[in-house]
Amino acid sequence: MPILKHSAQHLLENLDGFRVEIDEANERADIVLDRPPFNIISMPQRDQLRLVFEALDEDPRVRVIVLRAVGEHFSSGGDIKGFLEASPEHVSKLAWNIAAPARCAKPVIAANRGYCFGVGFEISLACDFRIASETTLYALPEQKLGQIPGSGGSARLQKIVGVGRAKDIVMRSRRIAGRQAYDWGIATECVPDGELERATAALVEELRAFSPLAQRTVKKLLNDTEDATLSIAIELEGHCYSRLRSSDDFREGVEAFHQKRKAMFKGM
Repeated sequence: MPILKHSAQHLLENLDGFRVEIDEANERADIVLDRPPFNIISMPQRDQLRLVFEALDEDPRVRVIVLRAVGEHFSSGGDIKGFLEASPEHVSKLAWNIAAPARCAKPVIAANRGYCFGVGFEISLACDFRIASETTLYALPEQKLGQIPGSGGSARLQKIVGVGRAKDIVMRSRRIAGRQAYDWGIATECVPDGELERATAALVEELRAFSPLAQRTVKKLLNDTEDATLSIAIELEGHCYSRLRSSDDFREGVEAFHQKRKAMFKGM
């Protein structure tokens, strides 16, 4: 599969600890953490990951992005020494970089197995879907270092599981297994370890069948209304619905439904 081509290519040379693969036939891009055995995420790598997500967001060949890793572990977290060496200004950008999957308009899937700690967990939480292997262990262990999560981990986790469970995980540096993570709503799916790649590919194919325009719209709507009141969320949903009403994709979807055929969406 060819490597990413984009106008920001010069900023993305010599990727630190990961690679990018694009499968044009399946409209899929994989961001692959590749620093075995634990796929530790360095400080420069965070900047590059943000740039890659931004580049893939504009790449017309890509419909769905998968964040995965080589080996038995997704990531044991960040480079601890790097935090002491980084400037306060650099550290202040950590959450912005790790939020790149959430800002990306396209669907993003995190395929997790083994250790998914610290920033590995935080960037997975910023993705739209988390498919966990039964070997997965999620954790935010920063309390053991006299710190707290700094890239949105505790905030996103609290939105998903509530303040009580978030305190139980963060304040105790608890490890949550894949099956329990699924039961708590952290993982959207939990599968046997040998089924992780198949389950990821199946979700990619499922997402590709929908209108790109409708998916971009609903992802932004859900992100933007996460903290909104119910009345405001309903109001914004109505505005988005009305805009999609005049789209070519909606017309195609209605015609395909009545003609009992598969819709051929173009994202317009």
